[in-house]
Amino acid sequence: MIPLSVMVTGKGTVSTRIKGRYHKGRPSRFTANLRPVVFWNITYKCNLYCEHCYIGASPNPGKPELSIDNVLRVAEEIIEQGIPLVVFTGGEPLISEKFWKVLEYFHRKGKPKTSVSTNGTLIDREVAEKLARLGVTYVGVSLDSLDPSIHDKFRGAKGAWEAAVRGMKNSVEAGLPTGLRVTVTRWNVDEVPQMIDFSADLGLQRVSIYLLDTVGRGKELVENLPTHQQMIELMEKLITKAREFEGVLEILLVRMNFAGIYLADKLSRSKKDFLEYLELIGAQGDCGKKTISIYPDGTVRPCQFIDYVVIGDLRRQKLSEILTLDNPHLRPFLDTASRLRGPKCSRCPFRKVCGGGSRNRALSVSGDFWGDDPSCFIDPNSLGVKWDV
Repeated sequence: MIPLSVMVTGKGTVSTRIKGRYHKGRPSRFTANLRPVVFWNITYKCNLYCEHCYIGASPNPGKPELSIDNVLRVAEEIIEQGIPLVVFTGGEPLISEKFWKVLEYFHRKGKPKTSVSTNGTLIDREVAEKLARLGVTYVGVSLDSLDPSIHDKFRGAKGAWEAAVRGMKNSVEAGLPTGLRVTVTRWNVDEVPQMIDFSADLGLQRVSIYLLDTVGRGKELVENLPTHQQMIELMEKLITKAREFEGVLEILLVRMNFAGIYLADKLSRSKKDFLEYLELIGAQGDCGKKTISIYPDGTVRPCQFIDYVVIGDLRRQKLSEILTLDNPHLRPFLDTASRLRGPKCSRCPFRKVCGGGSRNRALSVSGDFWGDDPSCFIDPNSLGVKWDV
């Protein structure tokens, strides 16, 4: 995750609330490799059927899930491990009784911090007030276009756009820090700046921009990845937007760590600046490195965007047995740079900072899990040259 607004202005909103103040020259120490943020996919069930769903959620998934007793046991292990933040996702977390049980449990214990990633359609006023009462620090709602018909088609349900926007409004009115999450594709990338304006008008505090990843049902959408030129043009527009909404609304980039290298070069005024930006980016972490994902069946993945690698199983193991350097399934993700073998990534001087981007996109296009991410739009040989790096 690249904190674009923090890089551009030195100020965050939601991220500052969660992590404390951090910026260039003072990178975040909120997480550690063996004390990661946990993305808890609490259920496979969802009231929508999104075209790009990384977990293949649906109204009737028919897949095994942990029992409520096991879910509460895992919740206690999360507390014991000192996990700083749990992001509830799914499927649709708000549809699950287990989500509410665990949220209440964490609230009683006073830790960890919690946030919710949701399609927003189920957030009526009562739900919003309950989330606020149970101490949720942030609610992220997915919206993929300002055109309701396009969003509804992508989400597989008529009226999804209207319900999501209503959910965001209810969340804001309940006093919850709320943001918009948009998955960027070739067909909606030009709309992103307007979506930021729309978010500001709603009183949202964050826009998280996810680059389409080819995982789950998203594997069928590889042809919809934005072009390199589209991404470069987007970066220029986002820099302007970050300055426009400084301290009011923050912009995050997800699944595109290479964009952070581009921004570091663009924003730096000296070699010291450039190196401090790189340190800031490197502190964020990625799949398996400062983040993990618990799936509804209790299996643990490096993150929710790598579904075919299992690093542990909470039906048979404790979380403490998974989050250890002795775990051979976790170790590759703590040092992806040494495993990259694509002609571009393996030679990139910034591979330790970036981590090589998405392993899914590399696998989908090159057939090699450790190959090059085709969405990387930077020329590593030209970046950092003026700073003698």
